[in-house]
Amino acid sequence: MPYIEVIKQLMSEKNINQQKLADILNVNQTTISQWLLGKKKPSYDNIMLFYEKFGITPNELFGIDHK
Repeated sequence: MPYIEVIKQLMSEKNINQQKLADILNVNQTTISQWLLGKKKPSYDNIMLFYEKFGITPNELFGIDHK
């Protein structure tokens, strides 16, 4: 599952909008929008924040399966 779908699923499960996610990750709402549109990918620091705040590993965020 690509990062866009993972972020959308997270927002749905946590019942948060783009602005709330932006506040949690300390980024602009525009940044969240660009991720969801596939115009940008989260930076390394943001990837680590997804892990710290939500327990989503980098592999999970980007759909990497090491089976």
